[in-house]
Amino acid sequence: MDTRPQSATGDVTSRSGASEGSGTSRQRFQAAQRRVLDRYGIHATSRYVDVPVIGGRAHVLEAGEGPPLVMVIGGIIPAVMWAPLMQRLDGHHVYAMDLPGFGLTGPTNYQAGTMRPVVTEFLAQVLDGLGVARSRFITNSQGSLWTTWLSLDQPDRVVAQVQIGCPAHILGTTAPLPMRLMSIPGLGRLLLNLQPPSAGQVEQVARMVGEDLSELPELRDVLLACERLPDYGDSLLALMQAVMHLGRARTQIAMMGDELTRVRHPVQMIWGADDPFGSPAVARRAVALIPDAELHVVAGGHAPWFRYAENVAALVHQFFDRSPPTGRNGA
Repeated sequence: MDTRPQSATGDVTSRSGASEGSGTSRQRFQAAQRRVLDRYGIHATSRYVDVPVIGGRAHVLEAGEGPPLVMVIGGIIPAVMWAPLMQRLDGHHVYAMDLPGFGLTGPTNYQAGTMRPVVTEFLAQVLDGLGVARSRFITNSQGSLWTTWLSLDQPDRVVAQVQIGCPAHILGTTAPLPMRLMSIPGLGRLLLNLQPPSAGQVEQVARMVGEDLSELPELRDVLLACERLPDYGDSLLALMQAVMHLGRARTQIAMMGDELTRVRHPVQMIWGADDPFGSPAVARRAVALIPDAELHVVAGGHAPWFRYAENVAALVHQFFDRSPPTGRNGA
């Protein structure tokens, strides 16, 4: 299993194994990723882990020292967009992974029928490759859904979880209209073709999820570079079609109350007051169902750490101070 650290701007190989030359979309993404890390003063290395379930490698940004802290970003954006929050996570050995088909992690064949076993095994195999048996997690959107699935299927792996933003498809919630339209075969491809990646298009995506990147050019540019990677468009459409049908969350994907009552690890929900994926009222319903959960509503939308990282980080540290790194019993 290849887990060798590499420079965050070093060469990578394609899925065929052929080295990519200078000026490629991957190298442009790596350069944009480095600019984000530099802006926030994060000393991170890129690590690549073989993940058999996707037939490729996962890319993980690794930084800091201390107990492990795994960060699982939402769908369609790269892990480096955690950077405003990563900057404030002193005292942790942080692992921030790109999801399959986004950033520098190889793609997978997202399908509704196999979604849950594939993505939970993806997380488990990444953890195994990193040598992390169990960990605290910080998650967002799809990452919150996937990690909750992991905790239900392999409960010893998740010590505690901070869910930032509305978890994907929780309690009847779904995505904003443009993303729902992407789930319709044919129409999704047409919409992608009509709105090719550009700085303006990326800022429009940010506004759709209740955020503003106008004063965060490095984050805007790295998301733009991510959208220009060769697997991005197909992965976006496949993910949207796997989790939604004609704009509605698929029943086998949705996280409903019966599953929330079975979550056994402590959960902190940090919910943007203007999150278009779900209102704070949904958050209050979820917290009432999870046996050990707390809620904090903060300024912002679906990714409030973009602009309010200091406030979000303070809540994270308070929560982790009450949740030992190895769990309640120290096992």
